[in-house]
Amino acid sequence: MLQKFSPKNRDLIVNINGQLVHRDEAGVSPFDSAVQGGDAVWEGLRLYNGRIFKLHEHLDRLERSARALSIVDIPPREKIIEELKRTLAANKMRGGVHIRLTLTRGVKITSGMDPRLNQSGATLIVLAEHKAPVYSKDGLKLITASIRRPPPEVLDARIHHANLLNSVLAKIEANNAGADDALMLDINGFVAETNATNVFIVRKGDLATSKVVACPEGITRATVIEICAVEKIRCVEADLSPVDVYSADEMFCTGTMGELAGVVKIDNRDIGDGNVGPMTKRLSELYAQRTAKEGVQVVDADPPSVIPDQARHGNEGRDNRPG
Repeated sequence: MLQKFSPKNRDLIVNINGQLVHRDEAGVSPFDSAVQGGDAVWEGLRLYNGRIFKLHEHLDRLERSARALSIVDIPPREKIIEELKRTLAANKMRGGVHIRLTLTRGVKITSGMDPRLNQSGATLIVLAEHKAPVYSKDGLKLITASIRRPPPEVLDARIHHANLLNSVLAKIEANNAGADDALMLDINGFVAETNATNVFIVRKGDLATSKVVACPEGITRATVIEICAVEKIRCVEADLSPVDVYSADEMFCTGTMGELAGVVKIDNRDIGDGNVGPMTKRLSELYAQRTAKEGVQVVDADPPSVIPDQARHGNEGRDNRPG
């Protein structure tokens, strides 16, 4: 599963510390902590019909993660929401949008790991792209990665940090195996998550998902658990082994980037009958119903048609396709 460049994103306006600039002119300092050591936290948000789904839940997690890393000068929530609105307005976006919100420790006075070198406050980056859910509705094929998710005493997954090399290594394994993604286990051999998403299995109409130990507290994961409670569907958090996965009737992944995505094969074994199952389809529909009516309004009914002067950029005769 390889995402493709969308021409709609050719002239994106991005937001770095409140400055709206064309994607080709955007940049952060080489002294920024995100560049120096992946020292940042982030959230993935989705915009549906002018509303960001679960915005405050995402901002809650962003703030918890930033505090856990002792990042100082966290922007007030009202400021973050205002920068989200400005970025979406500059791009005239209303829906079908994924937003990558990143908060770094900021710029250092000189290269080094010590957070005391950060004396200029945090860096806030808002990147909004035209992007539909990235996973195929026909189902995903996974492999089990040899790379393990670290335990909390090594790096607590409840910190939604930007140091993603552990997941990148697992994704490389999946790419080399011709799979869409990789299932990752914890150091005890229990299922944690994929390299990018939380996971659920279905057996005899009941759901089970991994405990939040070596996997993050996913917002989409929590929404699925909420839906199950409303619909009287039994859902438990448990230590799941690969055998539980292999013998499941259904399996699906959850995440803001891809919403709910069925898994049809893992390690060359079919999950259930090898098709996206009925429970996965039912929950996907219920999730879609929520995103259609819930969320925080961040785009006016008539978004501005004029891009701020500082964000204008001439592109005549140039191809801005990445790479």
